[in-house]
Amino acid sequence: MNTRAKFAIGVGLILSTLGYLAWSGVSENKTYYHTISELQALNGPALRQRMRVSGNVQPGTIQHLTGRVDFVLEEEGRTLPVSYVGRDPLPDTFTDKAQALVEGHRMPDGHFVAEQVQAKCASKYEATPGGTPAPRTSGPPASSPSTGKS
Repeated sequence: MNTRAKFAIGVGLILSTLGYLAWSGVSENKTYYHTISELQALNGPALRQRMRVSGNVQPGTIQHLTGRVDFVLEEEGRTLPVSYVGRDPLPDTFTDKAQALVEGHRMPDGHFVAEQVQAKCASKYEATPGGTPAPRTSGPPASSPSTGKS
């Protein structure tokens, strides 16, 4: 075999290996978003996919256990038991009634194991019913406009 053929075979092997590694890396990092209602309809390979699910934290369900935090998400009358096993601490906004987005895998028994949790406070930043921003609860009082007279 001449040198040119050996070089072409080596380049082909390297390129095919790099292509396989890129394809498998992209496949493993795909994350699908599902609602709690959609989870009950999933079957087969879709159950083993990495996914994101959002809902509101059901009041009174947050339990700090050794190595995990258990809680229940609810959405449209459906619930999803979740165990957070990630290394990062939970956000400060993770409280009862907070909106949460969990990322991980659904187990065959219907339980969700989350490796990441993002949370948003349920009412802290909402507008009041009239559409005006909520009044400030802390900080210096707002100054009144000056009249231009001294």
